Amino acid sequence: QLQLVESGGGLVQPGGSLRLSCVASGFTLDYYAVAWFRQAPGKERTGVSCISSSGGSTNYADSVKGRFTISRDNAKNTVYLQMNSLKPEDTAVYYCASGSLYYCSGDPNDFSSWGQGTQVTVSS
Repeated sequence: QLQLVESGGGLVQPGGSLRLSCVASGFTLDYYAVAWFRQAPGKERTGVSCISSSGGSTNYADSVKGRFTISRDNAKNTVYLQMNSLKPEDTAVYYCASGSLYYCSGDPNDFSSWGQGTQVTVSS
């Protein structure tokens, strides 16, 4: 059974940091790109960042460039999203997705496996 589990979300003040983790079980992440998406209440799910299977290619939404960093540790079957200088508009449920492509895509329909999501709330 292919499964992705996110963790690391929580409540943080503006300007603070969080590190999200996405751990895979039932399949090896080595062969696949992994993406992070987020969804705020009443809004559609949007792409935040993506890393290719090799880790050699990454991309970021304009809204998070310079603040967020995606990385992967294939030995641990884990992908991370380091989020710094958080803003209230970063508040959302964050999902990781994988299992279909070795290259990055910003289209949620291109990913076959999803985690359950982790809530990130940025508020004073």
